[in-house]
Amino acid sequence: MVDLITEGYLTEFSNEFGISDLLEEDRFEHLAAWLTTRRHYSETTFSPAELVTGSGGDTGIDAIGVIVNNNLVTDVDDIEDLLEAVGYLDVIFVFVQAERSPHFDSGKIAKLGFGVRDFFGDKQLPRNDAVKNYDAIVKALYAKAAKFRPANPACFLYYVTTGVWKGEKDLVVRADAETGDLFGKGLFSAVKFAPIGASQPHHLYRQTKSAIERDFVFDKKVVVPEIAGVTSAYLGFLPVKDLLKIVSDDDKEVIKSLFYENVRDFLGLNPINQEIMKTLESGANDRFVLMNNGVTMITRGLRTTGDRFFVQDFQIVNGCQTTHVLHGLWDKLPDTVRVPFRLIHTQDENVIESVIRATNRQTEVKDDMFFAMKDFAKTLEAYFKTFPIETRIFYERRPHQYDALDIQKIRIITHQNLVRAVGAMFLGLPHITTRTFRQLTAKVGKEIFVDGDKSEPYYVSAFALYRLEQLFKNKKIEARYKAARYQILLMMRLLIDPKPLPKMNSYEMVKRCAVIIDYLQNEDAATKLIMQATEIVDLIASGWTRDTIRTEPVSKNIFQKFGQHYPG
Repeated sequence: MVDLITEGYLTEFSNEFGISDLLEEDRFEHLAAWLTTRRHYSETTFSPAELVTGSGGDTGIDAIGVIVNNNLVTDVDDIEDLLEAVGYLDVIFVFVQAERSPHFDSGKIAKLGFGVRDFFGDKQLPRNDAVKNYDAIVKALYAKAAKFRPANPACFLYYVTTGVWKGEKDLVVRADAETGDLFGKGLFSAVKFAPIGASQPHHLYRQTKSAIERDFVFDKKVVVPEIAGVTSAYLGFLPVKDLLKIVSDDDKEVIKSLFYENVRDFLGLNPINQEIMKTLESGANDRFVLMNNGVTMITRGLRTTGDRFFVQDFQIVNGCQTTHVLHGLWDKLPDTVRVPFRLIHTQDENVIESVIRATNRQTEVKDDMFFAMKDFAKTLEAYFKTFPIETRIFYERRPHQYDALDIQKIRIITHQNLVRAVGAMFLGLPHITTRTFRQLTAKVGKEIFVDGDKSEPYYVSAFALYRLEQLFKNKKIEARYKAARYQILLMMRLLIDPKPLPKMNSYEMVKRCAVIIDYLQNEDAATKLIMQATEIVDLIASGWTRDTIRTEPVSKNIFQKFGQHYPG
């Protein structure tokens, strides 16, 4: 049993993720998976159900998270696309043991350590489908080990309870033994054990409900003259330790989500970053403020009291490389090291976009990265909100915009997933929604998500995906069909409306989508429709696997089944 405070948080969390019907122990596992993985990945909303490994055949691990290049990976087919996008793999593994216990147990620590060692090594323990899925992901990653940057993957072992961690010697010794054994495998750049107990889950949960806030003294600055669209702006420099406190969490880990708007993630110790480190480690490191371009922060919330600044909902839009190199030297740097610092306070999306483009001009910037700032994205967001609450979907065009709202997370669709759903349903290309996703994003602004498009097909796609995910969550259809979810979406549209589609900006599209919306709003009818689509999957791709279902021939067969011309 959990304590009353934890029970309150658990109830709220369960309502938001639609898991109130699960047993308390299972809901606590979902909560633990959510809170621990959010420490390393918080760019977009995600479902903890994708991380929880279930009971039986879980190798003693309650949840697994794999973060690659700041993307949460739950599908092995995503890896090739992520590697192709930037040319490297920056990997973090998260393993979770969750217990509703008033104390920490060395036996549980040993069980978690043994389970993780078996996962990466002997593979003697029985494995369920969820563990096998993550095993496939890990194998695919290590097959590309030469592409690991800035180092081998980091591995985090979380033990979450409602007890109090007092650092008892037997627990510490056991944890050190387990992490030491894992590190000795030579697979990781670091292995860390993190006990989460007592009030820590409460604190972490509260953090998920609000934008990151920081306060710091900014006394060495000048005020930038008035600029249209900018509330205020400042140029100056900060002591290195103050900057690092701004961008790190309580455990002194870099908060990756603060660098979401940086086009480039940390590239490791490449020649340029080695040069930065060389300067910092030299006797001339006090000149760093003159030799480095520094850091640019954009904040949507700012108040000041003298030289003390309070920022909320902010991003570091330039200086990712500098910040990470500084972080690696945190304990070695003297207080004399200062960093050039630009602070821009604005809520004008056009200003934000122009600053990001300008400060990241060294790297090609894809238009899709800035789509959330466009008028069409805002139009979609507003249109989605016109539907009654029982059929409303929330389009998350900007990370964390719905964190503070009391809504079911399953009703939130991220921009990436909306691109996938529209690409499947209205372009008829479900086979490029995963492993070759970049082919689909290249169509954003050209064939889909174009100014002037009607909003209805985008809502249809989002609502159809919501109906499908509901059935997966409630286990009304087998989990194996998740690999074919976008093929199913295409068939859902064709079962209702098998005719060739009009243009996305036509009024004919509005009328055709109205029929589909009416159909999907009837939950029973939508369920029957999805069941029928799964039957067709098995019919046109007999004996299909994850690999064979996500191919162009299957897409062609789907259109042939409905007597239509394949549009690809």
